[in-house]
Amino acid sequence: MQEGQAVPAEKAMLFDDDEPPSRGRFINHPDNFSKIIDSTDYLDSGFPNASASSLDSSDSNHFHNDANHFQHVVPSAFDSVTLKQTTTIPAARLNINQLKINRRISNPRSTPQTRAFRRKFYSDVTDREWNDWQWQISNRIKTYEKLSRMLVLSPDESLVNTESQLPLSITPYYLSLISANDPDQPLRRSVVPRMDEWIKMSCESDDPLGEDHQSPIPGLVHRYPDRVLFLLLDFCSTYCRYCTRSRVVGHGGIHAGRSRWEKAIEYIRNTPTIRDVLLSGGDPLTLSDDRLEWVLSRLRTIPHVEVIRIGTKVPAVLPQRITPKLVKMLKKYHPLWMSLHFTHPDECTPETHKACTMLADAGIPLGSQSVLLKGINDSVGTMRQLVQNLMKMRVRPYYLYQCDPITGSGHFRTTIDKGLEIIQGLRGFTTGYAVPTYVIDAPGGGGKIPLMPNYVQEHTPEELVLKNYENRMFRYPDPVNELENVPANNSVSLPVNNSVSLPVNNSVTLPVNRYRNSNDRALNNKNIYETSLFSEKGGAS
Repeated sequence: MQEGQAVPAEKAMLFDDDEPPSRGRFINHPDNFSKIIDSTDYLDSGFPNASASSLDSSDSNHFHNDANHFQHVVPSAFDSVTLKQTTTIPAARLNINQLKINRRISNPRSTPQTRAFRRKFYSDVTDREWNDWQWQISNRIKTYEKLSRMLVLSPDESLVNTESQLPLSITPYYLSLISANDPDQPLRRSVVPRMDEWIKMSCESDDPLGEDHQSPIPGLVHRYPDRVLFLLLDFCSTYCRYCTRSRVVGHGGIHAGRSRWEKAIEYIRNTPTIRDVLLSGGDPLTLSDDRLEWVLSRLRTIPHVEVIRIGTKVPAVLPQRITPKLVKMLKKYHPLWMSLHFTHPDECTPETHKACTMLADAGIPLGSQSVLLKGINDSVGTMRQLVQNLMKMRVRPYYLYQCDPITGSGHFRTTIDKGLEIIQGLRGFTTGYAVPTYVIDAPGGGGKIPLMPNYVQEHTPEELVLKNYENRMFRYPDPVNELENVPANNSVSLPVNNSVSLPVNNSVTLPVNRYRNSNDRALNNKNIYETSLFSEKGGAS
């Protein structure tokens, strides 16, 4: 389509949704044109030919006044615009001062905070541009000069060294969720650099997990026997200040080049023990659909690769990236899983909910991996709200990581006891599905090691003493000594009907001497062991 060429509206609907706003999307129309008008802007404008039947409130296109014509932004197939009895309105009758559609912030599926942010800093940006993921990436906040125009920076937020430090990068969308005046707001602490990043503790290192030593191919980490970590690129739309790979992310060290990808895929192809490939980076979903599909399609040609996973923070920081076109492509490569990164309940916005819904509806299981961070999510209340919000978005809280001891991360790390306290505050107080596994990724490449509160209070040869979520004590029988009376072949002869006759009350009285004292007997005087008998068909008898 050439600039200046008019097209029928029904053909204009077919434009590629992933095409950025700046590439061939504007068409100059002649003196009159056919267009569905937004009822919220035009019904009260006094246009003679406008009627309710010819208006469609779902369209948010904007017009620009030119000396001889209007400039019309063509909607895409994914805008769900329905043509209805289109009415031709002469251009001369339109009052541009009344329209101002390009300055309208009308998306109801966003937070009031985001809408206020847009009105203040991006009033000339249309809904269509704001919801274009490529526009979001192109307009990231990457300098302190620009950031200082949107946030009141504190003295602790004034230093950054782009030569050695993780770069500054925040999407406009994510910045809209950040407090302009509170430097201690959780989301702000997680993405705005601070002077604390220059303090290095003796226990910290640039590569605490030893990934560089477990990398047979550049950008491929083979730590566990049956799975590999495939780093596709080193770019993220928004950089988290506690990033484990801050030594390489954002510095151009991991190129998204086909030659490197081919070497990694060849290694996977030649290693039949690998059944699971985790795509990470950087963020794989910041690749174009075509480049991401190139990787997925080639991995799917390897017979022993059973599962492909994608690690991403896109739904939290760039939900606009989850488009119908992307989801349609991903569905072709099942079984495909996603590990999402969520930090705080404030990230669970309407935009994020929509993105997760699209992925879940495509049959992609979603798990969340969160990092425990001091002053950000290190309380039972905050973490409970986060995991419950994730469940509502059909995201299963999977891992809660103790913050890795990367260089300059001391101000983020909590004590281990704090992590155990949070898990204990979740277990029993919210749905079991919502309780993540608390893990330490062992320094030096030892892998993930799970930690749990100490629910086992005592373990004797006779029983296990347990404490539940209410701190009540319970005893579970563990009579290992009684196994000595079992025949040598560990078998017991049963009648043909596989049943055993028990007293009428179907109970067995345990011997008194299996308890150490009278207090134990009093505590267990109600422990009756019910034995259910099953018929040959598996039903209860």
